[in-house]
Amino acid sequence: MKHFCYFNLHKKVFSIRNEKTKKVEHHSRFVIMDNCTLKVSQAGRERVLREQRKNVHAGIQGELVSTDDILFNEQDYIELTYNPYKYHSFVIKSSEIPIKTADRIILKDRRIFAKRVFI
Repeated sequence: MKHFCYFNLHKKVFSIRNEKTKKVEHHSRFVIMDNCTLKVSQAGRERVLREQRKNVHAGIQGELVSTDDILFNEQDYIELTYNPYKYHSFVIKSSEIPIKTADRIILKDRRIFAKRVFI
C-alpha cells in the first residue's frame, strides 16, 4: 500500500499519509520506505517562494516498511536533502544532483538516507 511521507514542521516528526484515504496514519521520528518516488509540487514550491512561508508540497511516496527505529550504517546510504529556496527537487546533499526515485529511503530525525537512487 502506498504512503506519502513528509516532515511535519509543527510536530517536528515525519507524518505518514495513506495515499488511498489521504489521511495521516502515523507520526514518527524514524521511517523506512521502499520503491520510493521523491515528489515536489512546483505550484506548492512557488507558493513558498512567493509567501516566504513553508507548506506541505514535498515528500516521499512509496511502500511503508517500518516506523521502528533500527541501527543502520549511514555510510551505506546516500544522504539527500530538499530546500525549496535552493532546489526544484530532492538532491544528493554532497553533490546537489537531483534525484527522482530510490529503492529504499530511511528517514531519521530530519535527515533523509537513500539506497540505489536514480536521476
